[in-house]
Amino acid sequence: MNYLCLIILGIICYFIGNISGSIVLSKLIYKQDIRNYGSKNAGATNALRVYGIKVGLATFVIDFLKGYLCAALGFKFFGSLGILICGFLCVLGHILPVIYNFKGGKGIATSFGVLLFAQPLQILILLILFLIVVLITKYVSLGSILGCISAVIYGLIYIKKDFYIGLVYILLGIISLFKHRTNINRLIHGKESKLGKK
Repeated sequence: MNYLCLIILGIICYFIGNISGSIVLSKLIYKQDIRNYGSKNAGATNALRVYGIKVGLATFVIDFLKGYLCAALGFKFFGSLGILICGFLCVLGHILPVIYNFKGGKGIATSFGVLLFAQPLQILILLILFLIVVLITKYVSLGSILGCISAVIYGLIYIKKDFYIGLVYILLGIISLFKHRTNINRLIHGKESKLGKK
């Protein structure tokens, strides 16, 4: 295996992850930086709250596709290890984008893209869990948090079958949970915003 090529591809995927749908669209359409509005998070949920469903959906699609693309590139050249390295670095690039002063989103849509490529059936089950929680509680963050916890648990179980795929579930779940720490605090204190609330 050519590890130099894997490192180079991983770096490329990190910079692909830097392409933030919400930041690009907010600057392109509204001449604003979404990180100055709403929850100040560069993600699809905040884009939905601040700019409406079209921009929110477009943000999700952009962030999802870059994760899916990087996972596909990694798998094409390096198999499961490529999904782990390229997928993780893409999500890291979304969360900590060097071109945006390391202030990005929380990585849910991008992680979804990576994991959907890796294991379509399993991640769709997590998506159903997310949707059920959001529909019942109206808290997008709670659905995301429970999805992250489920991903970590699944990764711990699956790691015996495929180490790299199991590890990517664990890493993406943990890093996204860490990014949701302020949401967790607001949920505990009853201050989290519900879906549909500006």
